[in-house]
Amino acid sequence: MSDLPQYEYVKLADRIEGEIRSGRLPAGAALPGERAMIDMYGVSIGTVRRAVRELRDRGLVATLPAKGTYVLAVEPEEE
Repeated sequence: MSDLPQYEYVKLADRIEGEIRSGRLPAGAALPGERAMIDMYGVSIGTVRRAVRELRDRGLVATLPAKGTYVLAVEPEEE
């Protein structure tokens, strides 16, 4: 990766992706709600929403309206 700065939502998406690939967030697990993520990660609601959108674009999560966002099955990170 380059030394260019990254948007906060990309950093958050990368962090959550790491949790998914490590198995800390297994397939079928629900991501915390938006308000909980704001508190957990110290970011704004817009950052959380864009990060979740980024994770959907990466094929890592699916959102069910009025139900939540859930982790999809992914290949674990190779060590």
